[in-house]
Amino acid sequence: MRNMDFDVAVIGGGPAGMAAALAARKQGATVVILERDSRLGGILNQCIHQGFGLHYFGEEMTGPEYADRFRKMVEKEDIAVMLESMALALGEDKTVTALSPSLGLCKIKARSVVLAMGCRERTAGAIALAGSRPAGIYTAGMAQKICNIDGYLVGKDVVILGSGDIGLIMARRMTTEGANVKLVLELAPYSSGLKRNIVQCLDDYGIPLKYSHTVTRVEGYPRLTGLYYAPVGEDKKPILSEERFISCDTLLLSVGLIPENDLLNGLGVNISPVTQGAVVDENRMTSMEGVFSCGNVLHVHDLVDNVSQEAEIAGAAAARYALDGGVCKGDFVNVVARDGVRYALPQRISRGEGKLRLFFRVGDVYKNCRLIVQSGENTLVSKKFMVLAPGEMGSADIDISLVDGDVVVRLEK
Repeated sequence: MRNMDFDVAVIGGGPAGMAAALAARKQGATVVILERDSRLGGILNQCIHQGFGLHYFGEEMTGPEYADRFRKMVEKEDIAVMLESMALALGEDKTVTALSPSLGLCKIKARSVVLAMGCRERTAGAIALAGSRPAGIYTAGMAQKICNIDGYLVGKDVVILGSGDIGLIMARRMTTEGANVKLVLELAPYSSGLKRNIVQCLDDYGIPLKYSHTVTRVEGYPRLTGLYYAPVGEDKKPILSEERFISCDTLLLSVGLIPENDLLNGLGVNISPVTQGAVVDENRMTSMEGVFSCGNVLHVHDLVDNVSQEAEIAGAAAARYALDGGVCKGDFVNVVARDGVRYALPQRISRGEGKLRLFFRVGDVYKNCRLIVQSGENTLVSKKFMVLAPGEMGSADIDISLVDGDVVVRLEK
């Protein structure tokens, strides 16, 4: 078994991992990136559409272009990169056990660890999809990989369940490749994707979207031949008396993402029941000292630009912790989400000076509402919004010096 020592170990070589590694190296730390794929870039390598980089680089890029820009920045720095390397375990002493075809079983002793593993898609089994298991049922991300990287069209007559951003983008992609996208169904009464994707990927191509509808069962063997769908009531249960059949050979699932936090099992790290990511402070440090989290493994982002910026916070803090232990300020207060705000992040912050950006998501569509951020008797933010929707992450800047007890993030309607 090979043993290696680094100041900072970054698990995951997608946009979060690369940005965190660069920020840590800038602080003078020795850094290693562990990536299970054969190249850096993560999910961006299969996202060939435009819309990346506007905030971070000031120019519009495709996913591969954004990943390549960061990949070249990593290559210019003295950062060790272990490709095709699967992190198997994280120890309480921050030792990472990994398996690599070229190096075999490795133990990496790190002074701090950055978690940047991203997330995985919920599958047909995860949503208990009724019916047989014919060919033709894919997660939207898998269909995207097969189409954009492998060069195969997964079907001709398509129904999509879920209006997450990947599902919306694949509706457009399948259409431009010659498939007939018949329908998009969404369980909620609103979309979980960005408004721009609804317009550009569905409206512009005349693809219908039915809210408060779901698939009730699928039919066909060995290939999908059709499915039944129905509206749902307020309890989210299908109204079977209104069930309808639609013929199709392909069903794409865009029904949610799950942060890849399996490495934290058994370590006692506090996990948010809402985000399914770790509970973190303003430095993105988890409840386990020296272990930081960023990107989609922490909470699902809309924009990769925000992922990179958040990862820089985590990477720089991880380096400071590894080199001099200089990020554990203590004297924490909690950040509490209520009254329409589904979650706010970071979930705890330390008292001090300076500005801090809070991120939040709402639990429904709200129009003409006001975001209130309050601490004790101090109102830190009072901001009017024309529309707030679950599919778009919001942010608010606060003055930490005004924090006087727990910070409450809420809506006034």
